[in-house]
Amino acid sequence: MVSHKEFDTAGKAPGLQIWRIENMDLKPVPKTLYGNFYTGDAYLLLYTTSAPSYYIHMWMGNECSQDESGAAAIFSTQLDDFLGGGPVQFREVQNNESLTFLGYFKSGIKYKQGGVASGFHHVLTNEEMLSLDECYILDNGVDKNVFVWKGPNANTSERKAAMKTAEQFIKEKNYSSKTQIQVLPAGGETTLFKQFFSNWKDKDQTTGPTKAYTIGKIAHVEQIPFDASSLHNNKAMAAQHNMVDDGSGKVHIWRVEGGERVPVDPSTYGQFFGGDCYLILYSYKQGSREQHIIYTWQGLKCTQDELAASAFLTVQLDDSMGGAPVQVRVTQGQEPPHLMSLFKGKPMIIHSGGTSRKDGQTKTASTRLFHIRQSSSRATRAVEVEPSASNLNTNDVFVLKSSDCVFVWKGAGASDEETVAAKYVVSVLGGQSTDMAEGKEPAGFWSALGGKKEYQTSSTLRNMVKPPRLFGCSNKTGRLMVEEVPGDFTQSDLATDDVMLLDTWDQIFLWIGKEANEVEKTESPKIAKDYVDSDPSGRRGLPITTIKQGAEPPTFTGWFQAWDPHMWETDPLERIRARF
Repeated sequence: MVSHKEFDTAGKAPGLQIWRIENMDLKPVPKTLYGNFYTGDAYLLLYTTSAPSYYIHMWMGNECSQDESGAAAIFSTQLDDFLGGGPVQFREVQNNESLTFLGYFKSGIKYKQGGVASGFHHVLTNEEMLSLDECYILDNGVDKNVFVWKGPNANTSERKAAMKTAEQFIKEKNYSSKTQIQVLPAGGETTLFKQFFSNWKDKDQTTGPTKAYTIGKIAHVEQIPFDASSLHNNKAMAAQHNMVDDGSGKVHIWRVEGGERVPVDPSTYGQFFGGDCYLILYSYKQGSREQHIIYTWQGLKCTQDELAASAFLTVQLDDSMGGAPVQVRVTQGQEPPHLMSLFKGKPMIIHSGGTSRKDGQTKTASTRLFHIRQSSSRATRAVEVEPSASNLNTNDVFVLKSSDCVFVWKGAGASDEETVAAKYVVSVLGGQSTDMAEGKEPAGFWSALGGKKEYQTSSTLRNMVKPPRLFGCSNKTGRLMVEEVPGDFTQSDLATDDVMLLDTWDQIFLWIGKEANEVEKTESPKIAKDYVDSDPSGRRGLPITTIKQGAEPPTFTGWFQAWDPHMWETDPLERIRARF
């Protein structure tokens, strides 16, 4: 007899049990959601009486796939066998349910458009979906943003539960570290959020903001070769920066200390330490209306207590403002462009560890190296990296501080804005700097870095007309798909269970994650070749270099700011997520 782990509790007690078909498997539906049925899904229901006797119902939404309805029938048969072949079975179709089925739900049933197997399969409208009494999680499934929408009538416990559920959702989906959770209040929805609704209407607005964006049902696996030529005209990057304004609004910053919010000296705004957590409140005007964003910045070396406190204090601050702010959780190294733009033209400085408190937790190293790079949104960030010559990059500026001197090294392809940012970093670190151009380094410079080493010197970096592009190749849905990483990518965007394609315009790299499967390893080179050969700009025959995780040459690592060769020895982000 074929059984399923979900059947272990089936029929053990009188009452109703409901499962949803998700990715061709059974997922239990929380009792709080009983009576809500998504039109893009199929469900299996079991009603057990005290006798006992059993009633099995298969419910199919009008928009569910053949695969899902077929899976529901299979699981229904398996459940019938598990219960000894005695249950009465019903096949329920949306809008034509039996009276027996309807009798289980004293408050009636609700149809909700779309599906919930992996985010919303269908584009929704606010009138149909978003109840003011509830919280919702939206996973757009493309560029890995997860949204928590909070209704104004939802209580505090529901809002906290929604945030924890979103955290767990990200962990279960094994999303990359660039995944952000944005908590949106009713009335404070961003354009990026609204684009997933086919007919969104703000107050006094008569037309929706964008063309509807539809995500297909991934449960219906079609074995169709991926069309690599479609990558050249990718329209999914339009809202990649999510820049709500130019960053000229009001900024208030607190450091998490002893479970409390401690104000940060405004003269140090823009400096972040890996041993700390911070709350950044940003206020700006949208027309005549004031809007707010709370960025919760969490250092990779912060304590468990500080991490938990940062989440609690974010909710507390949000509650004190009537639930109006948008909340954005930011992990060190994954700062969005808008956050980097808040510091009045100064670069964002990220210290690898330590704390900004008086008498910090750790003593700073005698030799420190900061990598300075301007993003595609023109915001500048200075990140502390391991003091090694291999981390230099001909396209950027670096500040090297040793026990007896400070150097500013300007790569041949660096911008004037990056040079100006370096001067500010020197003023923060202290000391009188010695400026030098690439190729004019004194012996003391190389000595402080432990000697000369090979670093990124690509001529393409010096004259970069087009920004590099990074794609992930994955067949987790049962079909090999390629999705572009939005915005300015980082090392953390390299998914260890996928193959990644990096396009630097004069070269193509295929990066093989240690956990990538054989299909991804075998098919990705074909996609890379098709991608190059189909490029309308004419790049047929461009070299394709395959490299493996952990053995990356400088010609590859140089495209990523603040490359960390030790990142995959331990995964600090997973440790952070495990704490929740």
